[in-house]
Amino acid sequence: MDYLYDSSFDGLLTCIYHHYYQQAATGIYPQDHYQLTLLNNSHVVTRNPAYAARVYAAIEEKISPSSLILVYQGFLSSSPGKENLILNYLRLGFRLGAAVDFYHSHPQVQPLHKIARQVTREVHRILGLLRFADQGGFLYAGLSPDHDILTLIADHFAERLANERFIIHDQKRNLAVIYDGQTMPEPELPPQRQWYLIPLDHKPESSLVEEDHYQQLWKLYFDKISIDFRRNPRLQAQFIPQRYRPHLVEFQPARQEPAPKNEG
Repeated sequence: MDYLYDSSFDGLLTCIYHHYYQQAATGIYPQDHYQLTLLNNSHVVTRNPAYAARVYAAIEEKISPSSLILVYQGFLSSSPGKENLILNYLRLGFRLGAAVDFYHSHPQVQPLHKIARQVTREVHRILGLLRFADQGGFLYAGLSPDHDILTLIADHFAERLANERFIIHDQKRNLAVIYDGQTMPEPELPPQRQWYLIPLDHKPESSLVEEDHYQQLWKLYFDKISIDFRRNPRLQAQFIPQRYRPHLVEFQPARQEPAPKNEG
């Protein structure tokens, strides 16, 4: 039986529940991208938070907390077939327990670790490359990452920019993290940074002259500190791939000032 789900993490965990308590899955696929065939039966699984919570707890308790993190990182990957990599990993993990991650080269373990590393590498890279612009009342940062990493970077910036209001906008997926600069105090615990994940399909416009001025200064600084004979485009491309540069101020072409009118 192929299980089809709504592309949410809870939806995926609900399919895992059905695999163990209803009928074994031959595969798990996003409903929107599934191609119906005459060879396989399919069933659309309705997301069930209670079922998902049971699977969530089972992974943490019967395998390990690090395995739960690994599964979530794999889920955030843009790799096709990630659902079945997770399913295969959990099948083995529920048999072996925490020892599963010592089977580094096992065909049911290695592929999930590989796509999870791709996600964590991009998170590390984006933490150093994300650029915020003052939009008047809040900060805005746009990005188009390979993987769905907003939820993995939100806590970092909510902690770093604790007193600011900001939006981090994944323009590829039309999603955004918004943070209102407020804290949620808990007794005897550090303040919890409150952010939200929302749909957002367009970039907010800014008319702030000051922000434009500072961006031009940053471009000038970036150009002036470079040393011509030490330029290494190949090395630079390794640290800052071309696909990230449309969102980096320093790589945008300088705006041409209009020529003065000839009054004569």
